[in-house]
Amino acid sequence: MAVAPYELVHQPREVVARVRARGRLVLSSPTINRGTAFTLAQREQLELTGLLPTGVSTLEGQVRRVWAQYLQQPSDLAKWVYLANLRDRNEVLFYRLLSEHLPEMLPVVYTPTVGTAIERFSHEFRRSRGVFLSVDHPDQVETALRNTGLGPDDVDLLVATDSEGILGIGDQGIGGIEISIGKLSVYTAAAGIHPRRVLPVVLDMGTDNLRLLNDSMYLGERHARVRDHRYDELIDAYVTACNKLFPNAMLHWEDFGTENARRILNKYSGVCCTFNDDMQGTAAVVLAAVFSAVRAAGSRLADQRIVIHGAGTAGLGIADMLRDQMIREGLSPAEATGRFYALAKQGLLVDDDPSLLDFQVPYARSRAEVAGWPAGAGGVGLATVVSRARPTILIGTSTQAGAFTESIVREMASFNARPIILPLSNPTSKAEALPHDLIHWTDGKVLTATGSPFEPVQYKGVAYQIAQSNNALVFPGLGLGVAVTKASRISEGMIAAAADAVAAMSDARTPGASLLPPMTVLRTASAAVAIAVAKAADAEGLARVELSNPVQQVYDAMWQPEYPRIEPIEA
Repeated sequence: MAVAPYELVHQPREVVARVRARGRLVLSSPTINRGTAFTLAQREQLELTGLLPTGVSTLEGQVRRVWAQYLQQPSDLAKWVYLANLRDRNEVLFYRLLSEHLPEMLPVVYTPTVGTAIERFSHEFRRSRGVFLSVDHPDQVETALRNTGLGPDDVDLLVATDSEGILGIGDQGIGGIEISIGKLSVYTAAAGIHPRRVLPVVLDMGTDNLRLLNDSMYLGERHARVRDHRYDELIDAYVTACNKLFPNAMLHWEDFGTENARRILNKYSGVCCTFNDDMQGTAAVVLAAVFSAVRAAGSRLADQRIVIHGAGTAGLGIADMLRDQMIREGLSPAEATGRFYALAKQGLLVDDDPSLLDFQVPYARSRAEVAGWPAGAGGVGLATVVSRARPTILIGTSTQAGAFTESIVREMASFNARPIILPLSNPTSKAEALPHDLIHWTDGKVLTATGSPFEPVQYKGVAYQIAQSNNALVFPGLGLGVAVTKASRISEGMIAAAADAVAAMSDARTPGASLLPPMTVLRTASAAVAIAVAKAADAEGLARVELSNPVQQVYDAMWQPEYPRIEPIEA
């Protein structure tokens, strides 16, 4: 085995780099490279004399320089490429820049710009980052993970995708590795999880994207997407190898197809510490918005009647989490489930519909209950459901732009003092309603959160701050809380604790106040979530580390993007 050019020694509030590399090898190692910030003494010790400009910079000076260079990039994709190159050159500088400008850069390092980078992965490929696992070679999974050189205590989390449901662009094959990389960048910038303690993974199942298959430069497996037993064999090989090699790590699933996402989570949630952000993260941040809204309305969750417009994985994942919280508040499972009305493409879910998917069945209303409800060719529609069910909360995950019409919204406002309406579909062009309209149609009574960012709305002298239900408010802190406690699994109680911590950071009772904290306080929110999650894990007996002082333990675990102290050692 080759000798590593450096070793990182993690100490409370400090990382020490024990460096055996010399000369240009130091400059090519992004973890230890500090470029012009190497002092003259360090340049001499590490044989860098003459390899850098003679002036010595501070980290702060470097941040100013790269920020100015970033702003000069002509497009968002060019900005993404610039940041990717910076990360490959100087990891600390990249994360310092990102942490200082997170609200501005989040749409570039993650959604939506990362979608373009994913589509162009094979053409723009410059440097390998992450782990690539093939459905054609399941026997190589453990070897591939071992080849990272990381030991059982070196990994806090892995983010894996099979690339079938990438953002709003669908099947992207091998390029999905960039969604895993982007997700982990947010984990680090928001929650301080050390970038060398995470692994991005793509599970290459092939692709049904004909554009990719016909592209001579495509870098993935050149066959149709595998959907038979071989798919499950690769997933199982991956989970088995992770449990063996990295027993304390959290397995994060990202952008899987609807059917597989739920199935995988259900299969492995009791086997290892596993989390699906599209289902659980989305649901958790919506739960946080709902917590905030019902408190502002002077009610409680168990008293709500909820319409879910868009009964897919995301929509019913939200329903599941809200239902489970209602049960924790004292309702029976049947009572809690009965509080929901879910609509799909065929209209309101009813129990005699043969096209119902397994996860939709619990939310289907009986045909007898709705026998007298007006129905069209598309079944019982949203307007009818709102009129007959008289919901207190309306949630949109349908991607049907304008589905929450003026008449529907005005009707909800007629029987709710503070109607809670959450048009969550992304991007803005697919939102079920716009905040400006919701506020005007309800005379400012609405409590709302959206899936996309919106500017404040001015109405009758009040600036209404629009909450964005961004998963980044939840998942980084959840991962940090798991890392601090080495939790054996992620429970519903831990996720609910995360949601409650987010909700507690905003007081929506103030006129115009947001239901959720802004992205400008993301690092603070992540710390609060981590503390809440750690406490919940400890209370439920899931923590494998004693939680003696959760605030201090979380604080000590949050990596700061600062250059590590260097200790030159002999090769």
